[in-house]
Amino acid sequence: MDSLPVMVGKRLVFGVVTLIAISLMIAVGVELLPGDLAQAILGQSATPETVAAFRRELGLDLPWYTRYITWLGNFMTGDMGTSLANKREISELIGTRLGNTIFLAASAAIVAVPLAVFLGMMAALYRETLFDKMISMTTLSTISFPEFFVAYILIVLLSVQWSVFPSISNIAPDMPLGRKLYAVALPALTLILVVVAHMMRMTRAAIISLMMSPYIEMARLKGIKRSRIIIHHAFPNALSPVINVIVLNLAYLVVGVVVVEVVFVYPGLGQLLVDSVSKRDLPVVQASGLIFAGTYVLLNLTADVLSILANPRLRHPK
Repeated sequence: MDSLPVMVGKRLVFGVVTLIAISLMIAVGVELLPGDLAQAILGQSATPETVAAFRRELGLDLPWYTRYITWLGNFMTGDMGTSLANKREISELIGTRLGNTIFLAASAAIVAVPLAVFLGMMAALYRETLFDKMISMTTLSTISFPEFFVAYILIVLLSVQWSVFPSISNIAPDMPLGRKLYAVALPALTLILVVVAHMMRMTRAAIISLMMSPYIEMARLKGIKRSRIIIHHAFPNALSPVINVIVLNLAYLVVGVVVVEVVFVYPGLGQLLVDSVSKRDLPVVQASGLIFAGTYVLLNLTADVLSILANPRLRHPK
């Protein structure tokens, strides 16, 4: 088995190759979209000569692969370029939006992670009881529903009928923390319901699989309480798969917020990505897509490293 530095190096190289492949797929996908950016900006009343001149100004008269190679080279040097739609710096467009996405994901993670671990431990402690069956049935139902369905149900219940939270989550940089948390309550709750189910079920499964181990049986024979066995003996040894699934779900919280942001008109990076696709703003789409992909690759690498560090057998291979 490879050592930790070798494993990290391989994952980094694979991650870079993956990001380049994703950027190429995004470029080809946007190129295949119908419509013309120059025509959309100038309007239907623009003459063909004006549209052609504007296309040359934007560089749209060049082959798509030439534009892609130029953009990729600039991006690798830290230059994201400018938006084709409004001529603003892409780093300026993405900066605030990325911060909003991270704030939403962090708000959901702070609640979801400890709640999922607690429910998973309780479900394993009270296995095959009514509590365990109710939790399992509820989480399975939540996993089965797509995010937008959960979001619309929450809007109907907590915004339309009971007017507890706003249905549109609009935040600004100068808003107090309390108002920000209130504004993102519904999208954060949507993400919590989706990711808690998966993390809870994986935590429960990992603990239950360890409950059949010889050292757990020895602890039972010594008369140790079941709760103490789970908390002090089973859970620490289940950390490797639990940490892995938690980190992967954190990656989902950042990368998978696109649908949730669109539903709640949340000013995050996912909403910017969708708007840029509709405008065929290729540089913004590529930059946003690479940031999402980079985040997912980095968190996957983090999950691999933490799993090895939490598992002595992987940390000290023979």
